[in-house]
Amino acid sequence: MVLLASRHQRAQVIIGLLGIGLIVTLWPYVTGLLAAPVLYVVFDPLYRLLRRAARPSVAAALVTAVATLVILVPGASVTGLVVNEAQQLAGGLVHSPIVGRLADLRIGDFELGPRLVSLGENAVNWIGSSALGLVGTATKLALNLTIAMFGLYFLLVSEGGTWAALSPYIPFNTRNTERLRKRFRDVTNSTLVGTGLIAVVQGVLVGGAFSLAGLPNAAFWGVVTAVFAILPVVGSGLIWGPGAIALFLGGRHAAAVGIALWGLVVVASIDNVLRPLVYNKWAKIHPLVTLVGALAGIRFFGMLGLLIGPLALSYFFELIQMYREEYLEQEYKTEWVEGLVGIADDGNRS
Repeated sequence: MVLLASRHQRAQVIIGLLGIGLIVTLWPYVTGLLAAPVLYVVFDPLYRLLRRAARPSVAAALVTAVATLVILVPGASVTGLVVNEAQQLAGGLVHSPIVGRLADLRIGDFELGPRLVSLGENAVNWIGSSALGLVGTATKLALNLTIAMFGLYFLLVSEGGTWAALSPYIPFNTRNTERLRKRFRDVTNSTLVGTGLIAVVQGVLVGGAFSLAGLPNAAFWGVVTAVFAILPVVGSGLIWGPGAIALFLGGRHAAAVGIALWGLVVVASIDNVLRPLVYNKWAKIHPLVTLVGALAGIRFFGMLGLLIGPLALSYFFELIQMYREEYLEQEYKTEWVEGLVGIADDGNRS
């Protein structure tokens, strides 16, 4: 058989190569592209409400503006507060009496103290100069946000037209195609509800504990805990852990142990209890799938990976189930019927 002998084969190769090139080209902006349908699921109810009193383009523009503010205002505010507070905390630690005593620390002939102080001063400078580097470059963030907002606008205006255009290319029947659509909504809603609920509860618990322990800026650290609680398993520990260490270094050993036990027993259990409940209620996803998917998704998609990871794993298992139902079982039934027909033909001949 001659390779690429038919027009069909040549068309397949050309489409495949163009598709690979398109994926490689758009990969830096995949976060924005994936965020658009997620935002559509979140803000579609608001769009439908505004659509009763406004034209589609006007309602979509208003919803897009609201979505932009919802993302930008809290994100910029929390980032600025965290960077400023982290600089003040690191600066206070460098000039604290404890570090002053550490400055004289020696191990044999090696002067360990001055090196620790120098390391702390460098950390303060690094926090200020590398703040944007912690969340990605401002240009990349702006581009992905712009792509997400444009995508949201056109998905809203199309009012289901995008799905109607894409669904014929999904290699499953109409019922299973709608299952995929519903799955996307269920996983998106359960992830957002579960993550938001966990973040609020853990933020309140850590902020309240810090206040009772007498740590400064307890309300602020409660807000920061809510932000970090988005990270599964370890999120809140990144806040209450250093809080316990600060209390211990300050000589308040009982309070330090109390914060550590509160974080390990109470705060951490919130993630283990609420997340499975929410996912089982809305999306029927096993907790292990959400955990593994979220951890894997963060690596490739950043914070959006908390949603994309569980969604991808959920889709994978759903597609296997649909393939088995629609193709493998159908092939088995066909072979079974053909076998019966063959037996009947043999009986007639005899």
